[in-house]
This record gives sequence, C-alpha cells and structure tokens, in this order.
Amino acid sequence: MIKEEYKYSELTGKIIGCAMEVHKALGNGFQEVIYQRALEYEMELQGISFVREFEMPIFYKVKPIGTRRVDFLVESIISVELKAVISLDPSNLAQAINYLEAYNLEVGLLINFGESKLKFHRLVNKKYKPE
Repeated sequence: MIKEEYKYSELTGKIIGCAMEVHKALGNGFQEVIYQRALEYEMELQGISFVREFEMPIFYKVKPIGTRRVDFLVESIISVELKAVISLDPSNLAQAINYLEAYNLEVGLLINFGESKLKFHRLVNKKYKPE
C-alpha cells in the first residue's frame, strides 16, 4: 500500500489500514457517523494525531462566505472525508477535492464504508500552494 512516489504515503497507508480494520469489524450498512466514531478510535489506538470535524472558513476572493468541516484533519496535512453510500459518484470526489483546495492541503483521502468492500481514493490538490 505504501508507494514512495506518493507524498505522505506512509501516513496515508496507516489511515487506510485503520479504515480497513473498521470495515472488517463493522462491514457496510451503518450511517457515516458510526464509521467516523470507529475510525476515530482506531486512529487513536494506532497513535495517529488528528482533529475530527475540522472546521475552516471558506472565502470568495477575500470575503468569508461560510465554513466547511472535513471529517478528519490528520497531522495537519491530510484531509480524510468519509462516506457511507452504496457507491461513490463524481460529486463525492468533487467535495473531497474542494476541501483540499479550501484548506490548501496537498493530499487527501476519500473513504467509502458503504460498499461490501472498502473503497478509497487518494487525492492530490493540483492547486496546492506551499506556504
């Protein structure tokens, strides 16, 4: 699962491993919040540092126009968006990419617990601007 050419591959691999453990234990069919709580606990067990439901302001040009919450912000560098749907669609991917762009994060994960097998996508923000 770890590919050296991917930035933060070791950490994203650990997060995906935690999600696999949760899916193995719970299967599919629960609401998203159940998976969110289970993943929170599993990441705590694995010593992964995160903030759950991390809220950030959204700007239009320079004007603040609202806020959004990503399910997890891991080690201040990776967004993790969870879903519990029958199958992911393009709007789910767009939402996860929007979070990366809004928070100016380079890497994110979109994880779906709603299918019989865990599905995940590793996302890269093409608009990322190093600070």
